[in-house]
Amino acid sequence: MPAVFTHEFNTPVYKGKVSFDTGLFINGQFVDGSDGTTIDVVNPTDGKVITSISEGTSKDVDLAVDAAEKAFETTWGLNCPGNERGLLLSKLASLMEEHTDELAALEALDNGKTFNTARGWDVPSAIACVRYFAGWADKISGRVIETTEERFTYTRHEPIGVVGQIIPWNFPLLMFIWKIAPALATGNTVVLKPSEFTPLTAIRMCHLVQEAGFPPGVVNVVTGYGNIVGSAISSHMRIHKIAFTGSTLVGRKIMEAAAKSNLKNVTLELGGKSPNIIFNDADLEQAVHWAMLGVFFNHGQSCIAGSRIFVQEGIYDEFLKRFTEKSRSIKVGDPFAPDTFQGPQISKIQYDRIMGYIDSGKKEGAKLHIGGERHGSEGYFIQPTIFLDTNPDMRIVKEEIFGPVSVVIKFKDEEDIVRQANDTVYGLAAAVFTKDVNRAITTAHKLKAGTVWVNCYGVASPNTPFGGYKQSGIGREMGEYALANYTEVKAVNVNLGLKM
Repeated sequence: MPAVFTHEFNTPVYKGKVSFDTGLFINGQFVDGSDGTTIDVVNPTDGKVITSISEGTSKDVDLAVDAAEKAFETTWGLNCPGNERGLLLSKLASLMEEHTDELAALEALDNGKTFNTARGWDVPSAIACVRYFAGWADKISGRVIETTEERFTYTRHEPIGVVGQIIPWNFPLLMFIWKIAPALATGNTVVLKPSEFTPLTAIRMCHLVQEAGFPPGVVNVVTGYGNIVGSAISSHMRIHKIAFTGSTLVGRKIMEAAAKSNLKNVTLELGGKSPNIIFNDADLEQAVHWAMLGVFFNHGQSCIAGSRIFVQEGIYDEFLKRFTEKSRSIKVGDPFAPDTFQGPQISKIQYDRIMGYIDSGKKEGAKLHIGGERHGSEGYFIQPTIFLDTNPDMRIVKEEIFGPVSVVIKFKDEEDIVRQANDTVYGLAAAVFTKDVNRAITTAHKLKAGTVWVNCYGVASPNTPFGGYKQSGIGREMGEYALANYTEVKAVNVNLGLKM
């Protein structure tokens, strides 16, 4: 039998007790992994073990696929009308609302993000996403195509079947929902692997899936390591779709495995090195606020982080002064303290990686303006960091750091900044700050990025597509565009009068 995780929260922002099974969730049941082994889940605030969860293997992926196939052929897919799928998703959203504080506390516990952020943004955003796709469930439709009066031709958008999904550790609950909601709305069944660093909300969500009344096998969650469970999902011959959010390096491996196995349909949401462009005529106070949020939100552990901040020369000095003050005012510390903005990095591995980039910046000649040091004596906290006097060949300018590290770069004019902004292998997001609407739109159209914000940063909604250009990914999540990721188009031609 799987272990039960029990934890008493007694913090200034949340008091409560949680208790739930920590096994793999296969065919509607919580079970131990085939090898009976476990994985420790570590608290990034102090490096101590929170609990242990069941470790899945390739055998468990096979079992999950068996369950998912059976559900697709009997109780889900085309056997379950869209309105019923929508009702179940709506019920899941309501259950999430009832457990908002608990989900936020779990997210803060194993991820290290602040409870207030999880409570105010992550959980409500996830609930809104479920409700959005619940509304789509009975609106998946094809079209009639005019050919001749002797033929009746139409299309159907049918579910793919069993889909594999692999999610990252930076937004565990939100990415869980971004993946399962459109897949379930369109009638697919799911085999999902959460990050081994942050599995708690995914496991807790399985209890809510169970409570909502989804048939066994519709949602299956196999916790484990990427090189074992992730690899098994990516190369499985009976999984016909793979969706992944994470690094570009791992995305390449998943795409390769998908190609070498059964040419899976692939959706990838990968890395970024997003430019945030601030023109001379920008509202400086707002630009500073959004720039701080853009790079330091979620401890810099965000694929859209605006870590390359380009400031036009006329306001550069004043912007830097205000941005420095704003960054220094950030409260780093306990995720459950009411005034904390930035918690710890996710793990010792990630902490060391970020500190390696900071060392690289200093060795390559960039000026360390503020930060660059460990915060506190335990856990994986890093001070908000700003570099100046960089050049385009430096690693801190070119590579995704995924931590609270920014570079502030002076630029001259529009032609200069578009060239600099697009000088990257990534193309996930960008932002433009200006009061000139013509400049805003013209610049936005020239930027090679899947999302461009004007006079804001990082705002998102379930009905808006999200994805990247270049090496930032393939396909779009969210909005109506996401439905295409999980459906096959079938053309049906009916003979009404053709004779041979």
